[in-house]
Amino acid sequence: MMSLLGRPDVDAGEVFTNFNQNITSLAVATSGGYSLYSLGSVDSTLDKIYHTKSDELFLIERLFESSLVAIVSQRAPRKLKVCHFKKQSEICNYSYANTILAVKLNRERLIVCLEESLYIHNIQDMKVVHTIRDTPCNPQGLCALSSSSDHCYLAYPGSVTAGEVQIFDAIHLHAKTMIPAHDTPLAALAFSPSGTEIATASERGTVIRVFSSQDGSRLFELRRGLKRCVSIVSLSFSTCAEYLVSSSNTETVHIFRLDRTATETADNHAGKQTSDDWMGFLGRTVTSYLPTQVTDVFSQGRAFASVTLPEAGVRRMCAIATIQKQLRLLIASQDGYLYVYSIPAVEGAECQLIKRHDLRLEDHYAMDIKGLNSGVSIGGAAGVPPSGASGAGGSGGGGGDAKAAPAADKPGGSYASAVKGDEPAGPSSSSSA
Repeated sequence: MMSLLGRPDVDAGEVFTNFNQNITSLAVATSGGYSLYSLGSVDSTLDKIYHTKSDELFLIERLFESSLVAIVSQRAPRKLKVCHFKKQSEICNYSYANTILAVKLNRERLIVCLEESLYIHNIQDMKVVHTIRDTPCNPQGLCALSSSSDHCYLAYPGSVTAGEVQIFDAIHLHAKTMIPAHDTPLAALAFSPSGTEIATASERGTVIRVFSSQDGSRLFELRRGLKRCVSIVSLSFSTCAEYLVSSSNTETVHIFRLDRTATETADNHAGKQTSDDWMGFLGRTVTSYLPTQVTDVFSQGRAFASVTLPEAGVRRMCAIATIQKQLRLLIASQDGYLYVYSIPAVEGAECQLIKRHDLRLEDHYAMDIKGLNSGVSIGGAAGVPPSGASGAGGSGGGGGDAKAAPAADKPGGSYASAVKGDEPAGPSSSSSA
């Protein structure tokens, strides 16, 4: 998701864009409000699911295809609101001691990242179950949460001077492993859909690495470039986990193919080459005479395909998903466009532009349910006074800095239904989150 709060896109007055966990919808926030779009027919149309006017937002996260969205506004950057957008109601809100830099969701946990701490909420009732305090200074709010409930891992920087990745088990609430991923500090993190792999990039931006999130072993090393260092903005696995896409502050988006079959084959045949295998002989000769930095370049994977966009210096969030049985590259740009590209079947071929959607245009055919529930509006649930906050409970010191306002729905009732899907949520007596 990012000089206000280290987020130049907000400072420039541009739109904030964010894909949900399984790349089925896109959230777009502008100075006038936010919209949610379905990506099911993105080759031809961009269907707006919802739009509302609101305070200018700098964070918005939707939970899969559910009615739950977590939002943070510029007016109140220390307050997280969890809303049921279909009912136009605020379910609960939490205030923190410092500015919220990132929010991550899956079906088990909600993570709030501050500059030097991370709060782990149980998403079923929004109670704080654990707090990771005194983390290395993280002004960009860099963190990642696996979308998988089976491998529900949280990743965050373990150092301010080197590219160490801390992997934390967010269900069992203990540190899992530390990965020394890069020599320079981290710039981007992303989990695979299963949560078993994590992609990393450093501030240098020339090499992207993929590790096992379970034991920290290195699985892939991918060369983004040789000549210039760049700032990686977005890293994302495809929903099929066969591709990895990266964008940076340059005009080029790189797609890498993660050929696990080739990796397994190479591992199986390692050490079995004979003197008649000239490629093996060449590899051993090169390795023995050239510096490690040079031999590493030979072993790094190159981009499978790339896309060159009109200009550099624009933040772009990228994703690869199968839409209507076709693999698509989606590029959501902070200057207000969503690009849709096909992905070639052959390495080195060009990605073809299928559609460019203007995210700033008003869609008069969009579904806009604002006003249908006259007693409810974003920012306050019907029948819930916007007053006194109570301490948020939970283990691991969770109640110290995060304060919860009354919730609009009982834990385990309509809130839990909204987490699971889109069952209608009705008002009930308020209770502490």
